[in-house]
Amino acid sequence: MAKSIKIRAKLSGDVTKVKALISHPMETGFRKNKKTGKKIPAHFIQEVVCDVKGNTVFTAQWGPAVSKNPYLAFELKNVAKGDILKLSWVDNKGESASAEAAIR
Repeated sequence: MAKSIKIRAKLSGDVTKVKALISHPMETGFRKNKKTGKKIPAHFIQEVVCDVKGNTVFTAQWGPAVSKNPYLAFELKNVAKGDILKLSWVDNKGESASAEAAIR
């Protein structure tokens, strides 16, 4: 999925606040198509990983209860301005995406 992640990472003092918006349908597998009545297959993000300078600093295991186009925010310490932050996800269908942003 192209351009499915938007990231902002801003250093303030010794804490970096990271905000990310991920575009993903996050289907639970319990909803039905209103026209056909058939169940919509489950399609949700299973894992989100954040790396800074090649080191994993954050990992989240998600399930079908996370909303469509999820918003993610967290804080980091011991990073510097200009460090590259990489956020990536993998879903239950094997699709994946990643994006990078420099810490400002």
